[in-house]
Amino acid sequence: MKVLVTGGAGYIGSHVVRQLAAAGHEVVVYDNLSTGHRWAVTSGELIVADLADETALDEVFGHHRFEAVLHFAANIVVPESVENPLKYYSNNTRNTLNLLKAIDKHQVPYLVFSSTAAVYGMPDERVLTEDMPLLPINPYGASKMMSERMIMDLSAASGLKHVILRYFNVAGANPEGLIGQATPEATHLIKVACECATGARDGMKVFGTDYDTRDGTCIRDYIHVEDLAKAHVMALDYMAAGGQSEVLNCGYGRGFTVREVIDVVKQLSGRDFSVTETGRRAGDPDALMADNSRIVRTLGWTPDYDDLETIVQTALNWEEIWQHRKPGNP
Repeated sequence: MKVLVTGGAGYIGSHVVRQLAAAGHEVVVYDNLSTGHRWAVTSGELIVADLADETALDEVFGHHRFEAVLHFAANIVVPESVENPLKYYSNNTRNTLNLLKAIDKHQVPYLVFSSTAAVYGMPDERVLTEDMPLLPINPYGASKMMSERMIMDLSAASGLKHVILRYFNVAGANPEGLIGQATPEATHLIKVACECATGARDGMKVFGTDYDTRDGTCIRDYIHVEDLAKAHVMALDYMAAGGQSEVLNCGYGRGFTVREVIDVVKQLSGRDFSVTETGRRAGDPDALMADNSRIVRTLGWTPDYDDLETIVQTALNWEEIWQHRKPGNP
């Protein structure tokens, strides 16, 4: 298919672009490069533009006859969303509306949407199913929930088919070291710990050690970015084969504590680093893991990197590459 990938120069989008091209799809990337990178686009054409520019968006759709859209472009930092909610409702929700207008006008049949487990909020359950109530507790989660609803409503009123993928904790990097997470001031645990191990940070904090878990720290479900990317390619195949619109969790269905992750990073890197234990952050549940039975059943998805050591090792390898490659370094 001819596929438009919004946010395809970013961390997750770039891994999906690479897999789409490997599967034989023709890719056009639409990215404003606010957090993405030109070098991360390993295939296809890159159009540098913003989803807020409806004229530019309409021209791109008019010039290309897209058969599918994969929508990644979004701001994703939860604390920033609390401090600056209008930025998130503008970039995540309003810009999704702009994209949906173009999809509807140009009658694109398939959409894969990058959503998040943050739409669930702070449920009492530890293993989450797609049918649970959506009760986001921050503007980031709310902005994604609103986008999901718009997509579902448009699908109900038109011929659009969609697959909404709700990500849990994405980590790791391309095993060959071609691309990886290059987000400045990243907040994701494995990325932060790997930055500490490679000397890019002086140390890190653990927020909360009194949770009802096996060692007192939060448990999260970490999914390798390549397994997540694979789910997007399979979602396209599923819709093209006649599959109906779906919402699918993307996780492994098991989790690790913060301390366990840090221990694995230290062990694999062979380096110790400063870890300061401090109080809980607002809005952090004890444990969050995906019930992934629906994605396994619907897409036939099976992970290839379902192993914490593998996730961490690819993240560490990438961090070593990135620390030498990023601007300002020889």
